[in-house]
Amino acid sequence: MDFSAPIVLENSRARLRPLEIGDFEALKAVAFDADLWKYTLTRGDDAVSLAAYIRQALEARAQGLRYPFAIIDRETGRLAGSTSYYNVVPADQRLSIGYTWVGTEFQRSGLNRACKHLLLCHAFGQLGYERVELETDSRNHKSRTAMARMGATEEGTLRSHRPTQGGIRRDTVIFSVIRPDWSELRQTTFQQYEARG
Repeated sequence: MDFSAPIVLENSRARLRPLEIGDFEALKAVAFDADLWKYTLTRGDDAVSLAAYIRQALEARAQGLRYPFAIIDRETGRLAGSTSYYNVVPADQRLSIGYTWVGTEFQRSGLNRACKHLLLCHAFGQLGYERVELETDSRNHKSRTAMARMGATEEGTLRSHRPTQGGIRRDTVIFSVIRPDWSELRQTTFQQYEARG
């Protein structure tokens, strides 16, 4: 995967393009909600933390560690949040999707699922990978439910996996989608995006 390439992905509902430093102003409108960041590793619910979030994401991209995208809601044309590829391991043909958040008004609208469709299509298609992982804080039941409803397989819990907010170590729940799963999911869970491209 070329971290320097300008990857733009689009379907009928969502457009993903590389996150930019200039996205700060537009993201302020949706990021300043403490509930969005309750289970994330870092926060972005005020000007200082959002600026740090964007800066860290762009630094990680420059280091080849993470590819952050801005999420654009095609129904409104507005920036709605961000998502990323990370833990990219070409030798193993696997990567992770995460660092995902969307503003409250865009939740349960189908936007997040449309973004997952784009990221999975690119991972299994253009990149030719065999496995995509998703992880979440074990306490984040909303995220766990969304991953399961999307068709990802829950594989287990990594106990005391990594430090998170508040000086605690979180348990991380791992989900995955592998290539055989994807062949089925694109005809069921993601059918509406497949049909319209």
